[in-house]
Formats: sequence, C-alpha cells, structure tokens
Amino acid sequence: MPLLTTPFAELDLIRQPDQANDPLQAFDAADEYLLEQLHAQALPAGSRVLVLNDSFGALAASLARHLQVTSSGDSYLAQLALAKNLARNGLPADSVSFVPACQTWNGPFDRVVVRVPKTLALLEDQLIRLQGHLAPQAQVIAGAMIKHLPRAAGDLLEKYVGPVQASLARKKARLLTATVDARPAFTSPYPSRYRLESPALELLNHANVFCREGLDIGTRAFLPHLPDNLGNARVADLGCGNGVLAIASALKNPDAQYTLVDESYMAVQSARENWQRALGDRPADFLAADGLAGIEKQSLDVVLCNPPFHQQQVVGDVLAWRMFQQAREALVVGGALYIVGNRHLGYHSKLARLFRGVEQVAATPKFVVLKARK
Repeated sequence: MPLLTTPFAELDLIRQPDQANDPLQAFDAADEYLLEQLHAQALPAGSRVLVLNDSFGALAASLARHLQVTSSGDSYLAQLALAKNLARNGLPADSVSFVPACQTWNGPFDRVVVRVPKTLALLEDQLIRLQGHLAPQAQVIAGAMIKHLPRAAGDLLEKYVGPVQASLARKKARLLTATVDARPAFTSPYPSRYRLESPALELLNHANVFCREGLDIGTRAFLPHLPDNLGNARVADLGCGNGVLAIASALKNPDAQYTLVDESYMAVQSARENWQRALGDRPADFLAADGLAGIEKQSLDVVLCNPPFHQQQVVGDVLAWRMFQQAREALVVGGALYIVGNRHLGYHSKLARLFRGVEQVAATPKFVVLKARK
C-alpha cells in the first residue's frame, strides 16, 4: 500500500475492518488536499484543531505531532483505525483525543477539518454542535471527492458557520472553506422521531441513524417474522440501528436477554433511549463495537441482523459476510442467525457456506427473511 505523504508526515495507514489483500487504501486525494491547505495556513504550534469524520485516522494522525488535535465521528471502526494507525506510526495513543459523535467537544477550536459524510444530516448536526466551540478567527474546512460532494454541503456551511469559498478541483477533490461569521443560535432538529403501529412504538433517531425518518422496508419485512417463544435465550441485535428489532423481539419474549451492537455511536445511543422508552428499566447491553468481534464464542442463542451493504461510499457485501462469520463464532451449537436481505444479494448461498442449515422464513417481492442454524 502507498504511504500518505504530506508536509506534516509520511504515514503507513491501514483500513478497518482488517481484510487480507484489501485493494482499497486508507486515504484519498481529499485527505491530501485538506492537509496541504492546512499546512499552507501555517498555524502556530499548539493551535487547536477539531477533525470530523476521519474514516481511518489519516487526518488526525498526520497532524498529531504538530497541533492539538481532537478527532470526532460516529464510527467505532474509525476510532479503532485511528488508534491502530497511531501505534503503527510510532505516535502516542494520547496524541489525539477521540470524542464520539453524540458527546460534547471541548472548544474553542482554531480550525475544524471536516470530511463531508455520506449522511448530510450528520454534517448538519455537527455544524450545529459547533456553536460556542469556534475561536473568533476560526475556519471550517470541509473536503470530499467531487463525486461525493453535494451542493447542499456548502449550503449547510453557509447557514451554520459563515461565508463559503470553494477551491479549485485537485485530483478530483474539492475543498469548501467557511469563515466564522455571526449567526443566530440554532436549535437542532435532531433527534427526529417516527411512530410504528405494530408494535406500537415511537422511535427516536439521532442524526446518523440509517432511515432516520421512517422504518426501512427491509426491517418492515423482517418484523412480523421475528422468532418468539425464546424463553431466556441470549439474543444479539447485530447492527442494531435504532434498536427496533431487539425492542420488538423483547416485547414478544419477556425473559430473553438482549445485547444491541452497532458501530455507529448515534445508533447505539438511539437504541438505548428507545429501549428505555419502550421497556423501562429492563436490563440490556448496548455496545458500540466492531460487530460481535469482542463477544465470547458460543455465548449467544440467537442473532438478529439486517446487514448493511456499504461502508461509507463503498458498496459491497464485505461487512455482511463478516457479520455472518462473527455470528457463527458467537452462537452456541444449535443457535440461529435470522437475517433479512435483498433477494438479489444471494445471502442464502453465502450462509450455506457457514451454517449447518439455512431456511427461508418469509419473502416479499424484494426481500427474503432467512434462518441459519449453526
């Protein structure tokens, strides 16, 4: 893999999750452009920089030896990548402080460096949260590959920060620089809420939750076919999102024990708050984690999963396949993984390579619900 070489550092970087012979690199031209722009500004040593949505730590690790860096984002995998890449390049673990997306930063910051996220609601939430955390002469510099940079990103910077200047394109990347200007105080529209009829729930959703404005059609197809009569089974909702699968299952299975896992901090926070609203003080575990990687082997009876088909802008079944492998490791012999997926993804044949038996529980014209028994 090529090194990330910029005026700040030369770094050997890896992506997360680990994949043998991964053809993708842990940085792109937008990272390089952002770092070159920041270097050209010649910030005094000790200047405070907030880095947002740094997928694998390329930005924060590059700046760590030169500035006071706080990194923040909604991805546990991004936090894990940052920690591994700091160690990989001989940088102290405490040279960058990481703040999960739902927590409060400790400003003020002289510069904010942003990788524009796929979900613009996350960007809007972050820009609103910047209120009171920007130094008087601060700038917010956002970057992305042009194909992933919608016009609305500049509109949000203009609305919440100040006047925006767009850069020339370089290696198919572009920067948007917003200079802090007086803006009225804004009230965040997040978290948002929607209601379900069956089960009767109001679900709260923080800004980066998948299908924040309404139940996604895959989950809608899955809900009527969740297993019941689980007794005191140990159940994991893998990739839990706002927690709706676990909550609906828990309402049908009052003695089952639940663990809700997602790599999105905002998903886990949403799931925790929704669980408490629906089930009060019934105990459950909520984990921001790399799937079931840290779960004890053969410690679960049931895994529920509506697997994702992309990581940031990269589409594919790598994460789903990894989730299936993790589920197999975590399940007891005789335990079962229940999933919903698009018909065309061919999950039945993939699961058959890992599990003793795979059966179709239900189907719609677009989705299948499958049960795979270990």
